[in-house]
Amino acid sequence: FVGITYVLTVLWLLVFACSAVPVYIYFSTWTTCQSIANPSKTSASIGSLCADARMYGVLPWNAFPGKVCGANLLSVCKTSEFQMTFHLFIAAFVGAAATLVSLLTFIIATTYNFAVLKLMGRGTKF
Repeated sequence: FVGITYVLTVLWLLVFACSAVPVYIYFSTWTTCQSIANPSKTSASIGSLCADARMYGVLPWNAFPGKVCGANLLSVCKTSEFQMTFHLFIAAFVGAAATLVSLLTFIIATTYNFAVLKLMGRGTKF
C-alpha cells in the first residue's frame, strides 16, 4: 500500500502543479483587467494593456488572435464566464492540494505503523 500510495502521490503532485498553471494565468489576466478598469492606477494607456495566451503555451505562437488588448479585453473581463472560471480553477487547485495532503498523511501513518510493527516483532517476514 505504501508503494501504491507513493505512486498516487507523485501523480497527484503533477495534477497539483498542472492546476496551478491556470490559476496563475487567470490571476495575471485578472490583474490586467483591474488595470484597465481603473485607468487612474496605471501609467500605461488602456490600448497597450494586453493579455496574451500564447506566452503561457496555451496557444501556439502563430495562433490568431492570441492577444487581446484594451477595450476588447475589458469586455472579456466583464463576462460571467470569466468570473466563474476563477472559482472553478481555485476549486480544482484546492481539491488537488487536499488530495495531496491526505495521501502524504496516509503514507506517513502507514510507514509509521509498519515500522512500529517491525520493531515490536509482529510484522510479517518478507
